[in-house]
Amino acid sequence: MNETAAASLWIDSRCTLGEGIIWSERRGSLLWSDIQSRRLWQHSLYTNAVRTWTLPDRLGALAECESGKLLLGFTKQFCIAPLYDEHPPGMLGCTPPVSVESFRASTRVNDGRTDRAGNFVFGTLNEHADKLPIGNFYQFSFHRGLRRLDLPSVVIPNSICFSPDGRTMYFCDSLERRIMRCDYDAAESKVANVREFVRFAGDQGLPDGSVIDTDGCLWNAEWGTAMVRRYTPCGAMDCAIAVPTKNPTCVVFGGSRLDELYVTSSRQEMSLEELESTQHAGGVYRVLPGVTGIPDRTFKDS
Repeated sequence: MNETAAASLWIDSRCTLGEGIIWSERRGSLLWSDIQSRRLWQHSLYTNAVRTWTLPDRLGALAECESGKLLLGFTKQFCIAPLYDEHPPGMLGCTPPVSVESFRASTRVNDGRTDRAGNFVFGTLNEHADKLPIGNFYQFSFHRGLRRLDLPSVVIPNSICFSPDGRTMYFCDSLERRIMRCDYDAAESKVANVREFVRFAGDQGLPDGSVIDTDGCLWNAEWGTAMVRRYTPCGAMDCAIAVPTKNPTCVVFGGSRLDELYVTSSRQEMSLEELESTQHAGGVYRVLPGVTGIPDRTFKDS
């Protein structure tokens, strides 16, 4: 592609840490989390309505279920919650939770995405100031529960997504400033052949959330440099999207043709001067990149 484009503000949500954005074809809506403010956001592309729900805990990752409910990855647990349009904004009711790393106080659920078979794959982040690599990657399924993936431990897991055929998993530890990939067996919850996909240059920021398009290319939100970049399956950068805020966090394709790219962002790690000049930081941004995405598989909850 070798193009540079620019995203524009779509929803002025001003999230402290907007993350985990997904597209729901069933609802015709975008859904995303403000992790630090413990809120779930929904925006309907067809009615332009915006709704928010108060959450019982910080929501690090989410997915839509086959049933229409939501899989919610809170700090230390996963649960499934109903979400109906007629419900007034308020506390979401959840089923009994599945515990995640209850033995380790400093980690929480972070980035995640469903694989092509309908399992949810996510990582845990170390919030302690020591920044030790004690976070892990897991696969969660309704029938087999939580299974740890045999991948290196990390500090900040991100960039989890899957090739169109589901046989390659992409992931990263953001602090290492490179995106990795591996062979992935969804049925057996096994990984192999871990290797580097992209190493960030010195003028780049940190890799955050990623998504795959129909060409098998990876789109990554780049924390710290106001950019989203596209990488071909061989790891070459061939497109850059400027985002008018410092810290893009996650990307998703949405719309009826999956040809619209949406980007969440954060107000964290910005100076008072930066926040004053970019008051809409933490919003959701949109661009038409000229390619289409692959819909995320819904989580198999039955």
